[in-house]
Amino acid sequence: MSPAKRLRARMAETGLVHIMATHSPLSAILAEEAGFDGLWASGFELSALYGLSDMSLISMTQHLDMLRAIAGCATLPIVADIDTGYGNAINVVYAIREYERAGASAVVIEDKTFPKVTSLAAGGRQELLRIEEFQGKIEAAVATRRDPNFLVIARTEALIAGLGEADALQRAKAYVGAGADMILIHSKLKNPSEIENFSRAWTQSVPLVIVPNAYPDLDAERVKTLGNIRMMIYGNYGIRAATTCMQETFRRIIADGGVQNVHKDILPVEEIFRLQKMHEIRAAEARFLR
Repeated sequence: MSPAKRLRARMAETGLVHIMATHSPLSAILAEEAGFDGLWASGFELSALYGLSDMSLISMTQHLDMLRAIAGCATLPIVADIDTGYGNAINVVYAIREYERAGASAVVIEDKTFPKVTSLAAGGRQELLRIEEFQGKIEAAVATRRDPNFLVIARTEALIAGLGEADALQRAKAYVGAGADMILIHSKLKNPSEIENFSRAWTQSVPLVIVPNAYPDLDAERVKTLGNIRMMIYGNYGIRAATTCMQETFRRIIADGGVQNVHKDILPVEEIFRLQKMHEIRAAEARFLR
């Protein structure tokens, strides 16, 4: 069974899958060990890893390289964040071929103009494409995929752009008409009211995806009562958690004038060896190095 088919089967089995953002093979391994259903190959997290803003500065080549590395270390299905699809519908055709070949099980394409600005930036520029133009991108993605289980997820930023629920519903329905398998609806409110209202107003059979970064109170139990959300993506928690720990550790080392205190509070190097599968290397050395 392909990873894409496993992702669909998991949604059908549980009703709601949990997808953790990753920015490296190591973070993907940790997410898999923690028990997540899939991985989010996050543009935001990869941009942060490079010390760059999430403003279409990371290239498709950079993102694909990381996705391939993640796919080589983890077995979970990968949902690829491809922002606006790297251009128009013709660019989307090329992108879908490359992402499917690299190991993605799904892509999320958003209806912003290129170059995009991250959705949650205060006062950020949020410009959306014409509905007809974005429909062309979705149609191109659906027509290009080889595996029929590969998910094409259309992300509308209408609520982010302040256009309101009616516009968001109109766009989402149009994208379903273009062949989208799921709709990702996003909000930057600090409470989930926009998402819950949209979900209640959504009458299409195509399920919804959410990214509860700005509204963390919307947990799985509450989501399941809405009935039509099938995927929760934890969009930036990996890089935020890693940054939190590094900031604290690095500051303590400077404050203490050494690692004499901090070393006991962090993982032993043997745990890193385990994650690196050092035992497999040693077994190979014993077998092949003569």
